[in-house]
Amino acid sequence: MWSWFGGAAAQKRKDAPKNAILALREQLDMLQKREKHLENQMAEQEAVAKKNVASNKTAAKAALRRKKVHEKNFEQTQAQVAQLEQQIYAIEAANINHETLNAMKMAGTAMEKIHNGMTIDKVDETMYVVIPLAIYGKCFNRTRDKLREQAALNEEIAQVIANNPLGEQPDEDELDEELEGLEQEAMDERMLNTGTVPVADQLNRLPAPTNAERKPTPLRISA
Repeated sequence: MWSWFGGAAAQKRKDAPKNAILALREQLDMLQKREKHLENQMAEQEAVAKKNVASNKTAAKAALRRKKVHEKNFEQTQAQVAQLEQQIYAIEAANINHETLNAMKMAGTAMEKIHNGMTIDKVDETMYVVIPLAIYGKCFNRTRDKLREQAALNEEIAQVIANNPLGEQPDEDELDEELEGLEQEAMDERMLNTGTVPVADQLNRLPAPTNAERKPTPLRISA
């Protein structure tokens, strides 16, 4: 019975990295879909702002405000995606290091069995390969250092996400500047469609007459 429970526990430990990676990939897929949805929402609100920039500035500004909220959520989602991708990489790297270390231990055991029956007299008859035992300690230390680095990186990303407040309001001056840009785009589009230029623009674009182009007015002499 104890052997059965021990085997089940060992299998559970073996499957733990695979299950963790599967769970992380499912969450990553969900976040990537959210990224796409937020991109569509930002494009939709920008279209609403452009549509109302000339006729209803209040509606246009409200659409830009919603766009800013979507942009903030999009940035946070991107940070979460990066964090999950880093965690997946860390687990995969740790699992590979673990399997490599186990393989090296098996190789060491095999070498011990091979060398067990060897004597000095048989050295000339057998190729004697020595694997320094210190390499196992170095491998373990490298694996441990890598895990610590990944954990520190995950903590840093989590702090960056936590320091971005969700309720922060967009800057009104920035909204007004973007609204003015949309107004200019709408005006330029109307000019292209109608082929006309506003009178003010026509006057501004007329070249100033030079001295050579100014004709002197003839003097009239009264009789």
